[in-house]
Amino acid sequence: MITLENKELVFRFDESHPDAVCRIGFQRTLRIPDDDRQYPLPAGLGLFDLRHIDDFAEKLPHTLARRGGVIMPMWQAEAMWLNFSRRYTQKRQYPFAIKIAAGKVNAITGEPWRDGLHTDPQDYLVVPTQPWLDGFCVKKGTIRQFVATALGQGATVEEQITGQAKNGGIQITAFPMKRDVYDRLYPDRHRADFEYSIRGCIASSPLDMGFAAGGQMRQEVYADPYGLDAWDVTHSSRCFVTVLNAPSWHSITGSNPPTQPPSTSDYKKNGLPWFDYYAADQKPLEGLNILARVKSFANFGTSSVKPGTAHVSEPDEFNINSIGPNKRPVGVTNQVREGSF
Repeated sequence: MITLENKELVFRFDESHPDAVCRIGFQRTLRIPDDDRQYPLPAGLGLFDLRHIDDFAEKLPHTLARRGGVIMPMWQAEAMWLNFSRRYTQKRQYPFAIKIAAGKVNAITGEPWRDGLHTDPQDYLVVPTQPWLDGFCVKKGTIRQFVATALGQGATVEEQITGQAKNGGIQITAFPMKRDVYDRLYPDRHRADFEYSIRGCIASSPLDMGFAAGGQMRQEVYADPYGLDAWDVTHSSRCFVTVLNAPSWHSITGSNPPTQPPSTSDYKKNGLPWFDYYAADQKPLEGLNILARVKSFANFGTSSVKPGTAHVSEPDEFNINSIGPNKRPVGVTNQVREGSF
């Protein structure tokens, strides 16, 4: 079951285990420059608003409403990252295998969406081993930032790989760990050995949008430390996150859209932090040539003066907060109709 709580998607699998709960939030963030340099991870600037798509079905095209799931507003060229966190009452986060796609293109492998879990290559990430995902995995240790853009201009990863501007949005499927595996690995479920909070969080175009590959960041996507047999593939939930452009948000929902995202000068002026996450005991995935060949957002001339394009210091000049599994600070049911994709 999926619910929408405090602007987060909450995946619950009571049939697998009473502790099988995972929260996924979508963080607003600085769009880093789209150049040849590699940057550390910018902080989260608060959660994007999420609404049930079924509440606004009569105002949306049928092709969007039939997907189920939720809607989320973003500005053209705005960036975001996904945060995976435990429920607030848990001391240990229940492990999950999670598949993430943008426009039904797998964000880890670049392959078209296919159901289930696969390891050759690994097409999913593991929570809590992977605390967040900021973009498309293009090579070992490097991602390209998720950047929202209108469908139909050729800039989305979906259009570059499939040749179609059909789906847009974000697609998520979550698989809990098998109960017997969890009970064997973690018999003492009250001992907190891996706790973390949201990273540095501070509390007329086409209607729906997709995601282009933006600037490069230092981020590893880790190999599955448990193995494919650890996951309960008989129980899963999926959600389609339809991304609407911010100017249309008020006409659809009656609520004001989010404010324009900050520029790099705003980011620097307010002293917001940068982060570098490193788990020495985990093996990073290599990344595939499919996503490495995707053109970056800057190649399409769709952003002349957009968030994050102002000058940023050289990467080695940043005041970077080093964090990892052993250093992290601890920081009403509303069911979502599962996505159709």
